[in-house]
Amino acid sequence: MRQVSKVHTVSQLASKARIIELMLRRGIFKRRRVHSSIPGGFFNFEEESTTTRLYGFGHGDHLRLRDEFGNIWRGTAEKISDDSVRYTFRDANGRTITGVSDGYGIVLRDGRGKTWRGFID
Repeated sequence: MRQVSKVHTVSQLASKARIIELMLRRGIFKRRRVHSSIPGGFFNFEEESTTTRLYGFGHGDHLRLRDEFGNIWRGTAEKISDDSVRYTFRDANGRTITGVSDGYGIVLRDGRGKTWRGFID
């Protein structure tokens, strides 16, 4: 009986090496980040004059806040520079709250001119 050996020729090994190299270049074997460098976690805001609160959680494009009246605010975060992030929140009624964070906290302003200050845990 004839035995079959598993010897690969040089051309077979070279073609397999090329395939693996292309896979590495295209990112098939690369690790992908679950979260971007945009901060996330638990958000807590308070309106300055009436002390109405907004609170919620999220990362990046999936932020969700709730106010004391039960309204849901959905939002996004986009990185402006190394240390600042722009936040935009909208509710079901079409109202918006936008603002910027620096290294110390977040300041938001709504359509009526009210200022909301807060932080991320």
